[in-house]
Amino acid sequence: MYRIAIEKLYKWKDNKRRKPLIIEGARQVGKTWLMKEFGKQAYADTVYINFDSNSRMAELFASDLDTNRLIMGLELYVGRKINPDNTLIIFDEVQEVPRALASLKYFNENAPEYHIICAGSLLGIALHEGTSFPVGKVDFLKLFPMSFKEFLMATDQERFAELLEKRDFQMVTTFKQTYIDALKHYYFVGGMPEVVQSFAENKNFNEAREIQKRILMAYEQDFSKHAPNEIVPKIRMIWNSIPSQLAKENKKFIYGLVREGSRAKDFETAIMWLADCGLVHKVSRVNAAGIPLKAYEDLKAFKLFVLDIGLLGCMSGLGQRTLLDGNNLFVEFKGALTEQYVCQQLKTIENLGIYYYTNDRGTCEVDFVVDTGEQIVPVEVKAEVNLKAKSLKTYREKYSPEISVRVSMADYKIEDWLVNLPLYAL
Repeated sequence: MYRIAIEKLYKWKDNKRRKPLIIEGARQVGKTWLMKEFGKQAYADTVYINFDSNSRMAELFASDLDTNRLIMGLELYVGRKINPDNTLIIFDEVQEVPRALASLKYFNENAPEYHIICAGSLLGIALHEGTSFPVGKVDFLKLFPMSFKEFLMATDQERFAELLEKRDFQMVTTFKQTYIDALKHYYFVGGMPEVVQSFAENKNFNEAREIQKRILMAYEQDFSKHAPNEIVPKIRMIWNSIPSQLAKENKKFIYGLVREGSRAKDFETAIMWLADCGLVHKVSRVNAAGIPLKAYEDLKAFKLFVLDIGLLGCMSGLGQRTLLDGNNLFVEFKGALTEQYVCQQLKTIENLGIYYYTNDRGTCEVDFVVDTGEQIVPVEVKAEVNLKAKSLKTYREKYSPEISVRVSMADYKIEDWLVNLPLYAL
C-alpha cells in the first residue's frame, strides 16, 4: 500500500527546524501503519511505544519531564540504545498519557535532535479538553482515508493514477471506462486502508462490507467508552441521521430530522465530539465570496459528511447489486454519495478552506466553494452527465470568479469560464 502522506513525512525529516510531529486522524485510517512504514523506510531503527494501558510509561512520564531522564527510561524499556541520528521514536495512542504530550515541548526545546512522531485516534478530543498541550512546539499532519488516487495505486492501477497526475486528458478520456469502473468500486469500498487492502487482494465486495461493519461497530464502542455519558445517546442519534440528512435534495443539516423539535443547543457538543474524533466533516455555509471565506461563514448552517464514502454506503445499506448493475449506483442515493466523494477528496488537499454557498433568498446554491488562500473556486457537483449549471451561472454573474469547476461523469473540457472535470479526475 502506498500513502501520499509518506512524502510529507520525508519533508518533515529533512527540515532543519523539525519539531515533534503529531499525526491526527480518526481510528483505522492507517496512522500506526504509516508511522511504522516510514520508520522502516527512512531510519536504521524504530522505537515504537504504545501508551494504551501502559502503566510503566504512565509512571515514567508522571514525574519530571527532563528529556535525558525520559530517553534513559525509554532505552531501558526497549532494551537498547537510542541513537538520535538514525532512530525514529513513535508514541502511539499518546492521548492515554497526557504528560507524554506535554513532554513534546521539552523535546523540542532541549533535545531537538530526536525524531519523534505521535498519534492517537482520539487525540482531537484530548487536545480540546485542555490537555496541557505544547502549543507552537509541535508540527501537525492530518491523515484521512485513502483518496481515489491512492485507491487506484493500491488496486494495481498505478499507471492510471500517473496519467491523471500528468493531466493528459486526451489519453484519460480514451480509458475513461477503466476510471469509471474503478470509481464505482471506490464508491462501494471507500478508502479505509483495511477494507482497500482486503479488496485489492480478493476483489470480494462482501468481505469489504463485513470489514466496514466491524469498523462502524468499533466507532460505536468508542462513543460509549470515551464520550461523556450524557452525550453518548446524542452522538449516536447524530451519527445515525447522517445518511438521511445527505439523501435530502438540500443537504443542509436539519436538527429536526435527528429528533422532532430539537434545536442546535441540544446537539452542538455531540457534533463537536464527532468532528474532533475525525469521524465527521462539518462544511459550513458562506453567504458571500470574499477572501478569506472564513470571514463569511454562517455558523448556524452546515452540512455534515462522514469520513469515508464506503462507510456511508455501509450505514445506508447500499448493496453491491446497485453497484454492479450499470449506472444504478449513481441513480440511487447518487447525489449523497457523489457529494460525499467530492468532500472526501477535497479534504485530502492541504490548506484548503471548504464551504458551500447559498444566497440569502435560497435561490442559488453552489455545492462547494473552496478557498485556496489566493482565490475562491466554486465547485458544482453533478452525479451523472446532466450538465445544467444554473446556480453556477448565477454565482458567476455576481462574483466573477477566475475559474469555476463543474465535476460530473462527463469528459474533461474547458469552456470559456468553466472547467468540466470528470469526478475521477478531481
